[in-house]
Amino acid sequence: MNKEIKRERFLRRKKYFRKDQMKKGIYILPNLFTTASLFCGIYAIIASIQGNFIHASIAIPISLILDGLDGRVARMTHTTSKFGVEYDSLSDLVAFGVAPAILAYSWSLAAFGKWGWLAAAMYVTCGALRLARFNVQVGVIDSRYFNGLAIPAAAIVVSSTVLLYYYLGYEGTFPHLSILVGMMALSLLMVSSIKFYSFKDLHFLTREPFMTVVLAVILLIIVLAEPQVMVFTFAASYAISGPIWGILKLIKHLFSPGKKQTTAGGGEIKTETKPGATS
Repeated sequence: MNKEIKRERFLRRKKYFRKDQMKKGIYILPNLFTTASLFCGIYAIIASIQGNFIHASIAIPISLILDGLDGRVARMTHTTSKFGVEYDSLSDLVAFGVAPAILAYSWSLAAFGKWGWLAAAMYVTCGALRLARFNVQVGVIDSRYFNGLAIPAAAIVVSSTVLLYYYLGYEGTFPHLSILVGMMALSLLMVSSIKFYSFKDLHFLTREPFMTVVLAVILLIIVLAEPQVMVFTFAASYAISGPIWGILKLIKHLFSPGKKQTTAGGGEIKTETKPGATS
């Protein structure tokens, strides 16, 4: 009897491991894009350490493009997986967290001593927290908005700042207090609850008015003509769009028609609703 029980347990265990072994393996194509994005981040780190700040600043936007392609390729080819999601998050932490922090430290923050490396460490830590919060909030919050500044957007702000600096004719490092304050501000924006538009509800395959295509072509020409200036302008504008949007919503809430309370005779409180207000 004992032998039969042991034999059944052995067969069940063998069957379980066989099924588990069949599930092993990863999809190659989307993870190749993720790996390429990771390589660009590593190259940016090495270039920053060697003082090639321009090369490092270019590698980060390239990493962003590859990072955007891996998800689209996975969805188009129906090769999405939990492994790919986790791998993508780890790659993002290196390419958009560690790489920009080392770039900013080597280019500017090193002159501030302990405050410099603490600002760089704060950026990486807040980036990791931002990614972890994003992963657990998928499907919970509205996908049209990001809860806090996305870490790729913060990385583009850093890299485009360096590119603009050299485009304006300056050379060497830039040990300025504004970079220290800016890195701390980006760190706080990433872990904040400020809403940023995600652009995920835009559909480029649908029919649009003719003038929309014309404006898109004009915008593309401007970007190609002055890429350093335009990328910095777009990145900085997006980074401050969240706080501005939040302030405007707060002002609208404070000054919008609402319920007004008045005290009637006998100490009773009557509630009067202004015309046009909703309950």
